[in-house]
Amino acid sequence: MSNSQRLTAIKISHLTQPGRYGDGKGLMLLVQASGHKSWVLRLTSNGKRRDFGLGGYPGTSLAKARELAEQYRKDIREGRDPLAFKIQKPERTLFRDAAKAAMEGLAGSKLGAATIATMQKRLSTYAYPRIGHLEVQTIDATVLADLLRPIWTSKPETALRVRQAIIRVLRFSRPDGHLLENSLAKAVSDRLPKQPDSQHHAAMPHAELPAFWRKLAAKETKGALALQFTILTAARSGETRGARWSEIDEKAAEWNIPATRMKMKKAHRVPLSAAALAILKKAAAYKRRDVDLIFPSDAGTPLSDMTLTKVLRDMKQDCRVHGFRSTFADWRGDETDYPEEIAEAALAHEVPDEVKRAYRRTDFFTKRRALMDDWGAFCTKDSGR
Repeated sequence: MSNSQRLTAIKISHLTQPGRYGDGKGLMLLVQASGHKSWVLRLTSNGKRRDFGLGGYPGTSLAKARELAEQYRKDIREGRDPLAFKIQKPERTLFRDAAKAAMEGLAGSKLGAATIATMQKRLSTYAYPRIGHLEVQTIDATVLADLLRPIWTSKPETALRVRQAIIRVLRFSRPDGHLLENSLAKAVSDRLPKQPDSQHHAAMPHAELPAFWRKLAAKETKGALALQFTILTAARSGETRGARWSEIDEKAAEWNIPATRMKMKKAHRVPLSAAALAILKKAAAYKRRDVDLIFPSDAGTPLSDMTLTKVLRDMKQDCRVHGFRSTFADWRGDETDYPEEIAEAALAHEVPDEVKRAYRRTDFFTKRRALMDDWGAFCTKDSGR
């Protein structure tokens, strides 16, 4: 990027259109519909693209943002995680203070305002009264299990979300935070009784999905292929069972579902990962001249919902087909930095707030493609498919 294309204080003052404006080398200014401006740095770390929030503008000036960006680049070049090393945090940081810093650091490109507000409410209700005064380095699985025990079985979904929010704060605030992702949640569960079956659609824990996928991928029946495609696209069962070849754009790697087949009666585009395209290639063996369906029954009609459910039952699984959408959402929240808004768009959920609907002018398709590529890689990582 030439110097003439880089940002200047004058250019920034005139930016009102929502969007991302580049300064070069991954540094961008994010302008929101509300007029709020914040800095985002996009870098590649350990082979994965990551967005780092550098603070709001003008609190963080252009010069300061460039200085921070260069320090982040240096950290990554030298094998350090910028989020762990950018600030020498005091050893006696209290959880309540750490949570406040985490909310500020994660706001913007990482988590949307609605997600931040929900996390803050959960922490205020369940976490602060018990651990708000504790130093972050003293919070371990036993402490969290004691905190969650009163609601673990009576409010299982809430308990899981509270656990997720606390671990997110610890990941952000502790130098060893990156080591907690795959161990702390399981260690907490090990100290608590089994949660009751969900009153909603039972979901498979995302940590178990890759091993399950290896077994599922060995089954190449129409039902198994349809289930794999459903999981990889985070689609509803009915959307998959009614999927047609005419809706697939293989060159663009897109699945275009018409409004008439969507729950919210709004057309939905699904970015197809390499894993999802591979399933379609296998499904082509069932193509029929008289039927446009991708997964037709022997009678040429859409597969029944029980066909996919039977695949799970034959594999001795208690989860539901629809529950894999929750598995996807939990994986996004626990294992990635993608904002919740991106996952909600991927799930084709309606935005409940009228004001938010008015400001949303995009379906986040480009960002959803990256999300679904990562999801596909996660699902198939143990299967070689």
